[in-house]
Amino acid sequence: MMHSVEHRFVAIVCGAMLVFVAPLIVLFLYLSSGRIEREQLATAEIILDAGAKALAKPLWDFDTEALDRIAHALAADGNIAFVKVTGTSAGLSSVYPATDDEVGGTHAILSRDIVYDAQTGRKVLGTVELHVRSSGLFARFGTDELVIFSILIVAIAVVFIAAIVGNRITVIRPLLRLTAAIEMSRLFGSRQRVEWESDDEMGALVLKFNEMQSRLENEQNALRRAHARSTEIYNLTPAMLFSIDLEDRIVAVSNFWLSKTGYAREAVIDRPFSDFLDPLAHESYRDRRIAAGLQNTCEVTVPFLKANGETMTVLIQETMTLDHGQTEDAALAVMTDITALKQAESRNHVQAMTDHLTGLLNRQGFEAALNAGIRKADERSGELACVFIDLDRFKWINDNFGHAVGDEVLRQVVSRVRAKLRPEDTMSRIGGDEFAILINGENVEMLASDIGDGICASLAEPIVVRGTELSVSCSVGIALYPVHAENASDLLLKSDIAMYARKHGGKNGKQMFDTSMLDAARERHEIAQHIESGLREDWFEAYLQPIVGMSDGRIVGFEALMRLNHPEKGLLSPARIIGIAEETGTIGRVGERILEKAIGHLAAISRLEGTGDTYLAVNFSPMQFETTLPHKLAALLLKNHIAPSRIVIEITEAVLMLDSPDVHAVLKQLGEFGCRIALDDFGTGYSSLSYLNRFPVDIVKVDQSFTRSLTADEVDVRRKSRMLIKGIRTISNQMGYDTVAEGIETLEDWELLKKLGIDYGQGYFFSKPMPIGDMLRMLESNSEAKATTA
Repeated sequence: MMHSVEHRFVAIVCGAMLVFVAPLIVLFLYLSSGRIEREQLATAEIILDAGAKALAKPLWDFDTEALDRIAHALAADGNIAFVKVTGTSAGLSSVYPATDDEVGGTHAILSRDIVYDAQTGRKVLGTVELHVRSSGLFARFGTDELVIFSILIVAIAVVFIAAIVGNRITVIRPLLRLTAAIEMSRLFGSRQRVEWESDDEMGALVLKFNEMQSRLENEQNALRRAHARSTEIYNLTPAMLFSIDLEDRIVAVSNFWLSKTGYAREAVIDRPFSDFLDPLAHESYRDRRIAAGLQNTCEVTVPFLKANGETMTVLIQETMTLDHGQTEDAALAVMTDITALKQAESRNHVQAMTDHLTGLLNRQGFEAALNAGIRKADERSGELACVFIDLDRFKWINDNFGHAVGDEVLRQVVSRVRAKLRPEDTMSRIGGDEFAILINGENVEMLASDIGDGICASLAEPIVVRGTELSVSCSVGIALYPVHAENASDLLLKSDIAMYARKHGGKNGKQMFDTSMLDAARERHEIAQHIESGLREDWFEAYLQPIVGMSDGRIVGFEALMRLNHPEKGLLSPARIIGIAEETGTIGRVGERILEKAIGHLAAISRLEGTGDTYLAVNFSPMQFETTLPHKLAALLLKNHIAPSRIVIEITEAVLMLDSPDVHAVLKQLGEFGCRIALDDFGTGYSSLSYLNRFPVDIVKVDQSFTRSLTADEVDVRRKSRMLIKGIRTISNQMGYDTVAEGIETLEDWELLKKLGIDYGQGYFFSKPMPIGDMLRMLESNSEAKATTA
C-alpha cells in the first residue's frame, strides 16, 4: 500500500511501452524482414535467369555432366533450398541436392523455361525451378540489423529505469513523508510537519500540508477549549440533559440529570436508556423517531423510573446530531419532569368530561362513552339503547325558587334515576335539565322501556326541598342501536327526537323512537327556518279581528293576530309558528315585530271617523314578559301617538302559572302605565279563580270551546255550557271585569251569549281576521262601524 503510487507509475510506463513502443518494434521487424525477403527473391531471379541460359546448351547436347555441374552451381546460394531441372527429352532431368527439401518445408518456387536458339529456330528444351527458402523473422537479419535492434532495446530500458528512479526521487519520497506525517497525526493526535523543499508541485503540496497542519492544530486547541466550556455548560445547565448513541445507549448525562434522577454517572453510562423506563413504554420510546418522520427532532412522553423507585412522567425532546452509521453521540436530548402537569391535565380532562354539579358525565363525556359502547356492541354483534330525559317543570322551579333550589332538585333527580339503573348503565347530564343514559345487554329494547317507565314513575312523586313539595315530571325518549341509528351522534339525536315527541304528546311519559318522528322533526326545522326568514325578509303580518259590543254590534276594539305570509306557501298555521318559536326562543322577536305593526295599524285606523276610542288587544307569550317590556311598549305608543288606555295586554294561564316576581312586576307596571289586562282562554286548563284575585285583570275572555258547546247536539252539554258561561259572567261583573266571548260564528251564538249577559264578542260571524288594508276598506264602507254577518 505504501508503494501503490510507484506501482501505478510503473504500470503506466509499462502500459505505454506495450501500447506504443512494442507495436513500433514489431513494425520495424516486419518491414525489415520484408525488405530482406524481397532482396533474396530478386537475387534468386537473377540466378534463375543465368541458370536457364546456361542449361540450354547441355540439354541440347544431352550433356548430363554439364547439366549436373550447372545445377550444383545454382544450388550453391544459401537461400536456395534445391534446384530442379526437367528436360523435355526423357532422362534429361536433375535435382540438386537430392534431399528431403524437395518435399518438406515452405519454399518460394521460381521457374523459367530453358530455350535454345537452334538453326531451325528457338526450341524449348525444358524448365528449371529454384526453390527459395522462407526463413524466420530473425533469420533474415544480418549482424548490422541485430546490432541496431539491440541498441534500441537498451535505450528503451535506460529510459524506463530513469523514469522509475526519477519518480521515486521526486514523487514517492515526499509522498512517503506526507503519509508518515498523516499516520502520526492519526495515531497520536500530534500535528507532524514534513521536511521537504522543492520548487515543483510536490514542494507546494508539502507547504500547503504544513500550513494545514498548523491551522488544524490551532483549531484543535480552540475546539478543546470550546469543548471544555460546553461540557461545563452541559453540566451546569438546570435541565436534565443526556446524550445517546444510535443504539439508544447513554453516552453522557448532565449533573442536573443525575441530581434529579438520583443515579450515579457510572451506573448509567453505556446502558440502554429504556432500562430506566416503565416496560410498557419501551415500544413507544423505540418508535419515537418513526413517528417524527423526516424531522430532525422528535419527542415522546414516557414514565421514568428514578433511583429511589419512584416514577415520574417525563417529556423527552431529542435532536439528531449525526448521520446514521457513525458510532459517536447520535442525539442530544433534554428530559423534563411533567408529572405535575400530567396530573393537572388528567384532572382537567376529568373535569372537562364531568358535570360539576351532579358528578355525572357531561355531553362530551357521554358521547365518548357512547362511541366506546357502540364499538363493543359491534364486536359482539349486540345492541344498546340511549334513553334521553327532559324535566318538564324544571325551568319554572328555577325561575320561582332560585338556582340553589334548582340545583338540589337536580341532585335528587339524579339520585332517583340512579336507583332505577343497573351498575353497568352510564348516566350523564347533557344540559340544564336534560339527561342521557346508555344501556346495553340482552333484549335491550324491553330493558330500556322498563327503565324508562321506572324513571317516569319515580319522578312523578313530589320532591321535597326546604320543606316545599315540588312536582317534577319528565319526558323520556328511547332510541336503539343499530335499529334506529348508525353512530353515536345519530343515536343521541334520535333519542332526543323521541323525547320531544313525548313532550309534545302530553309530557310525563316515555316514547320509543319511530321513523315517523323524523317527518315531524323536519317539519319543525322547516318552520323554524321560515320563522328566521320571515323575521329577516319581513314576512310577518299583524292581522286584525274586530271585537264588537254584544248589544249593538258596534266595533269597540281589535285583536292583533300573528300571521306568517310565506311568498310560496301562503299563510302558515299560527299555532304551529307560535309553538316552534317558543321552542327556538324566537318568540320574543316575533312578538316585538307583531306588536310594532299592530300599534301602527291602530294608528292608521284611528285616523278614520268614529274609531278614535277603539282599543287594540295584543297577545303576549310567557317568554315576552321581561322587565324591558313596559319600556318598549311605551316607546311604540309614543311614536304612534296612541294612548296606553287603548292597549289591552292578553295573557294566558301559562303566564299566570309562572307566578314569578318578574311577571308580577311587569303586569303592575303595565297597569300603572294605563294598559288593561285581559285573561285569555278563561275556563280551560286549571282556571284557578285565585288568578282573578292575585293579578290585575280587567277583562275576562271566555274560551271559544264554551261558545261552540252552546249549540252542541247533546242537551246536557248545552245546559252545562250556559251555566258555566253565566257563572263566569256573574263573577266577572261582580269583580268589575268586562267579559268577551270568543268563537262566535252564527247568529244563534250571538243571541245566546247576549241573553247570558256577555259584554263583548268576536268571531267569524262578525268578521274574520284580515290584513290592515282590507280592514281599512271595510271600516270606510261602514262608517258607523257596525258588525255585519260573515
